[in-house]
Amino acid sequence: MLEVEIVGRPPADLPIAEIERLAGFAAASAGIDDGHVAFDFVDPPSIAALNREHRAKDAPTDVLSFPIDGADPGVPGPRELGDVVICPEHTADLREAVVHGVLHLVGMDHEADAGEMLALQAELLSW
Repeated sequence: MLEVEIVGRPPADLPIAEIERLAGFAAASAGIDDGHVAFDFVDPPSIAALNREHRAKDAPTDVLSFPIDGADPGVPGPRELGDVVICPEHTADLREAVVHGVLHLVGMDHEADAGEMLALQAELLSW
């Protein structure tokens, strides 16, 4: 079972059960059904600082992912997928941010693939 930890307060229009459901779909799409992922909901200055520190981009963004071992198929037992940080004020679609963040944790990268990640993201969101 995928364990979802919530840090910070998710927006009222994104119930925790929906975060868990979407994260589960995204992880399962990579064959992962046992592990842990943490979501943190932050303000624009906090995500801007993370974006600056980790991506050298001096601006707020919608979602950042910090994988730990989610993309490594050799990890035995439950995986510590990593953390997804979402800034609701810079996110047009919170559900999309949840799925997008988890897909990055499991090793997908829309900046390097031929559209597979975003196509899968759209498919998962249609469920």
